[in-house]
Amino acid sequence: MENYPKEFPAESQNRQPGIESEMNPAPVYEYKEYKGADKLKGKTALITGGDSGIGRAVAVAYAKEGANVAIVYFDEHDDAEDTKKRVEEGVKCLLIPGDVGEEDFCNEAVEKTVEEFGRLDILVNNAAEQHPKESIKDITSEQLHRTFKTNFYSQFYLTKKAIDYMKPGSAIINTTSINPYTGNPQLIDYTATKGAINGFTRSMAQALVNDGIRVNAVAPGPIWTPLIPATFSEETVASFGQDTPMGRAGQPVEHVGCYVLLASDESSYMTGQTLHVNGGRFVTT
Repeated sequence: MENYPKEFPAESQNRQPGIESEMNPAPVYEYKEYKGADKLKGKTALITGGDSGIGRAVAVAYAKEGANVAIVYFDEHDDAEDTKKRVEEGVKCLLIPGDVGEEDFCNEAVEKTVEEFGRLDILVNNAAEQHPKESIKDITSEQLHRTFKTNFYSQFYLTKKAIDYMKPGSAIINTTSINPYTGNPQLIDYTATKGAINGFTRSMAQALVNDGIRVNAVAPGPIWTPLIPATFSEETVASFGQDTPMGRAGQPVEHVGCYVLLASDESSYMTGQTLHVNGGRFVTT
């Protein structure tokens, strides 16, 4: 097993989304020894937030498994280009910048993906933002609406459009979080969006089961992604993830097994489920 860091330098970024190329240490997004087995050969995946963090790790893994990849991201162009170069070592990659909180853009992203690759088999709803506040009194209506638009509305819009093109055997994977299972007093609005995603996942799994489209979710715990230094203070970043049973934050690459499983035929009897990747924290579902 890799010797992943248990401590991080005190660092922060003054913008969201964060920039992966500015992080120290850089997140681990790839198992160099990972050998694909054509589990997704010939398929096309659309991944939001695919330029960095968990999305980048998933994009690289999907490419190794033979899928063409469309990456939707906000404006982190350098990170997106770096990810595209890595993906295109084996397959094709399409970059689509824009705001996933807007329905017109979500529709456009799906249509561009289908125009480029001729199909859409896998949708990974992964984009998110978070803004810690000490009290609900500090959460403005603007922040509340913005967080819901990015985190939840995007998943609703993209799913609504994607199913126009998906065929039996297709898969939708939603990134939720440990927070709706445990609660988080500093991330009340963010946690609420993730709770909405849980309900959405289970409802859409039932709504699409007769169409042969599976809908599942992955719930990360504390993971070393650009969202962390872009969100928290330097002091919080320095000890990030140390309160887990494993004593450290997770790395993006430690999620790829779940996302590959849920995208492939190996999970053909799974729908409406959530896989937890959180360093050993017990949660009830």
